[in-house]
Amino acid sequence: MYELTLTLHSIVRWVVLIAGVIAIIQALAGWRRSRPWTAGDNRIGMIYTTSLDVQLLLGLLLFFVLSPITRAAMSSMGSAMQNEVTRFFLVEHFPLMLIAIIIAHIGRSRARKASDDNGKHRLSFIFYAISLVLILLAIPWPFMSYGRPLM
Repeated sequence: MYELTLTLHSIVRWVVLIAGVIAIIQALAGWRRSRPWTAGDNRIGMIYTTSLDVQLLLGLLLFFVLSPITRAAMSSMGSAMQNEVTRFFLVEHFPLMLIAIIIAHIGRSRARKASDDNGKHRLSFIFYAISLVLILLAIPWPFMSYGRPLM
């Protein structure tokens, strides 16, 4: 079950990254060109935040139930903080991802409530860009000592 969930978590990562990049580019283009807010603008924000929600559910399942890394870390927090891998997943990966998801949701909500189209695009761009930067910082990239494969 752990391997399957971890594989799904890895696959959904790419959905999140692609949707995030598209949402940011679309928001920036809309903001710069002062174009009207469309159903497509709303849809890509929904896809981005929904994929983040799916990723969060998979991550929570891994973190609290299935992961041998966090299970070992929770049994001895002192030694976990001395280990680069467990420290990354406990105090860097999980909190940064959670903050990124919250920021993306706040951005989507604020953009939908904005009174003008330019404001909707601007808010989407700012919040989605911040959330995506946090996500990129918190991904265990393969070139890191605690990294995971790209797939």
